[in-house]
Amino acid sequence: MPRNHQILLDNRPQGEATIDDFRLVASDTPALQDGQVLVRHHYLSLDPYMRGRMNDSKSYAACQPLGQVMIGGTVGEVVESRHGAFAAGDQVVGMGGWQEYSVVEGGAPGMLRKVDTRHVPLSYYLGAVGMPGVTAWYGLTQIIAPKAGETLVVSAASGAVGSAFGALAKARGCRVVGIAGGPDKCRYVTEELGFDACIDHREHGDLKAMSQALKAACPDGIDGHFENVGGYILDAVLLRANAFARVALCGMIAGYDGQPLPLMNPALLLINRVKIEGFIVSEHMEVWPEALRELAGLVATGRLHPRESIAQGLAAAPQAFLDLLKGRNFGKQLVKLM
Repeated sequence: MPRNHQILLDNRPQGEATIDDFRLVASDTPALQDGQVLVRHHYLSLDPYMRGRMNDSKSYAACQPLGQVMIGGTVGEVVESRHGAFAAGDQVVGMGGWQEYSVVEGGAPGMLRKVDTRHVPLSYYLGAVGMPGVTAWYGLTQIIAPKAGETLVVSAASGAVGSAFGALAKARGCRVVGIAGGPDKCRYVTEELGFDACIDHREHGDLKAMSQALKAACPDGIDGHFENVGGYILDAVLLRANAFARVALCGMIAGYDGQPLPLMNPALLLINRVKIEGFIVSEHMEVWPEALRELAGLVATGRLHPRESIAQGLAAAPQAFLDLLKGRNFGKQLVKLM
């Protein structure tokens, strides 16, 4: 069995996470037992939700245990199998974590799934045709439930979730406005993803400026909003919300370091009869097959052009993750392991 390199959570961050919160180790991969599968990971997914799990505090998921391999999505290839549903050479997606190899119970629900790479690249199953894409699909279809012609806004628009949201919303005939960081990301959002407009939050870095930019980009108000960030961006969106607007609350990355995120004017929720709903996509596995079929179709037909930022080698994962939290990535953040 191969030698396996792994990254563990070594400390719980006090405020902003640092490189010293992680530790790189090597260990022997255990021999396979009946029903198990050995997977060599090709790509590791880095996602903002991982920062919240590093804290020892109440959240929607169990916190990341200290001294254990960092939890995260992976895609790779079956090296050896002692389970009838998998064979060596199968391309698979799972939750193998920040390591080069994983031993997986082949029959455990949701732990390992074979994927078809004939029309969708393997790495996309961690982004556009994976958890981020399904997250966008669920928030759009099940919470916002838009009608053709409505105006929708999404923060972190150039990322894995935001880009999928835009493609799905445009396919439903909506007007879509993105919020992203920097002129290059905004150009990508409008020119490659086909959004109707994109606002640079670095240029409009406070509530007043963002509100003015949203007023210009959304002259008929906002009917639906997909929130990945929180803070003053959500405050600005609520100022432009139409009556009976719907907000899908997916992430609050502005508060992942532990600081509170007060809402400036909660009375707007009542005044405009806004529906705001937080959700965790792993709690809605029943919709994944339908969502993945649509997302794969958008990629295969060229209507979804996801971008990827790829760090090289397992040792690069901690710094790439910290850069992700600062918005230094462009598109889906991955680590290439081989």
